[in-house]
Parts: sequence; C-alpha cells; structure tokens
Amino acid sequence: MRFKLTLRVARSSGRLLPLNYQYEQSAVIYRVLANANRAFSAWLHNNGFEDESGKRFRLFTYSRFYVPQYLIKGRFMEVLSEYVEWYISFLPENSTAEFIQGLFHDQSLEVGNREAVMRFEVQQVSLVPPPDYTGTMAFETLSPICLANRDDARRITYVAPDHSSAPSLIQMNLISKYHAFTREIYPQEDVAIAVRLLSKAKPVLITIKTGTPQESKVRGFLCRLALTAPPDLMKIAYECGLGVKNSIGFGMVKAVEYPINNVGG
Repeated sequence: MRFKLTLRVARSSGRLLPLNYQYEQSAVIYRVLANANRAFSAWLHNNGFEDESGKRFRLFTYSRFYVPQYLIKGRFMEVLSEYVEWYISFLPENSTAEFIQGLFHDQSLEVGNREAVMRFEVQQVSLVPPPDYTGTMAFETLSPICLANRDDARRITYVAPDHSSAPSLIQMNLISKYHAFTREIYPQEDVAIAVRLLSKAKPVLITIKTGTPQESKVRGFLCRLALTAPPDLMKIAYECGLGVKNSIGFGMVKAVEYPINNVGG
C-alpha cells in the first residue's frame, strides 16, 4: 500500500538538507510509528518479517524527496521549493489506508543530521492506486536499487541491475520476502525472472549514519528497467522494493509505460 505525502517546509526551518539524508528518513518513519503504536514500531524495528532461513525483512520502503527547485551547495541541498513530495510504501497488513493516513496527518517531521536539519509539516496524505500487475512491467527508480553479492569471506560487492547475477539476486530476494510475509513457501520451483535496462544505470554512493562510528557507504543504482516476474512477486517488488536495504530507502520503483523498443543503453 503506497502513500504520497505532501510536505510543506516549516516557517521555522532552515533550507539546507544533507545530500545523504536517506537513512535519516527511516528514523522519521520509526518515530511516527512509535508515537502512535509503540508495540508495532518496536516489533517492526527489532523483528520485521522472517523467512525460512531466519533472515528478517522490514517490508516497507520509501522514495527520495521530490524537490521541484533546489541548489547543490557542497555536501548540502538548498531547498528552494515550498512543497516537497515523499512516497512511502508498506506491505504489512497492518498498513491500512486509515491507519497510515491517521499516523502522518498533521505531523511535523525533522530530517537531517548534526550539520543540517529541515522541518516539514505534513499537508496531505494520499493513497496511491497500485498498478495492474502483469508478467512484464517497466519501472523507474524513486530511490537507488541495491543489489549485493556476498563471497565466502562475507565480503560484499554491490552490482548493477544489468550485471549477470542481477536476475538471480532479485529472484532470491523476492521469494524470501514472499515467504517472510505469507509464511508459505513460494509454489513455483523455477521462477522466471528477467531484467532489462531501459536506460543507463547511474551509480549512487549513499553514506549511512554519517558522522558516527557506524558510518558506512552503500552503492545503489538509478535507472529505468523492465522486469519479468510472476504478478504476485511483482506486487512485492512494487510495494516493498527491489533488492536489499529497502527499509533504509533503497529500491522503491514506480510503474511507467512499457516501451515497444529498447531505449537507452
């Protein structure tokens, strides 16, 4: 279930936002959940949904802010617009329209870090109708897709959506999310997953927990792509994100018109 939040820059707010604000957006979501339903927020944060291997998934994702007018000033974005749009999507059944709209209605949100913070006031929370899920769909990223290979030494390599391992990584991830959410093994043994880029994949390096001892960098990719998958897995991809690290703002996509011919490289 997906929602569009229309945010107005608060009168008391500054205008600078760190370029690496993605992780801080997740903290905003947890604070809003905690204020309304501490038990649900704590469970979502500490447990999430668990697949058969014990891996936990927090089945939500969100977009970057859509800022119509801005300037880049070093490590910061100066927000010139009065209004900003933000998309948040939840797969758990708890996330009924009334529940989420009630949580975020009239909220004041702070996003940023020690260097710069912006305050926003939620003006509107709108339910976004889902697309018709079909076997092949075209998507555009609203936040970077993160796909990660892990070797025997547990070293992580981030790969682009056109890498040869991308279809299998997406397949395993979607099936694990399906099991975590439904508590059922996916019925098809051989699931046909195909990925085709419709634009060049732009790499983005995101800093997580900036300025703390836990600071790390995660590589994701912005692009348009065509995905072939069963419709029930397509729904999971749309509602809780493609790839990994969805709950810290990776992998949100929107459905776009499927092109007849390949465009881009």
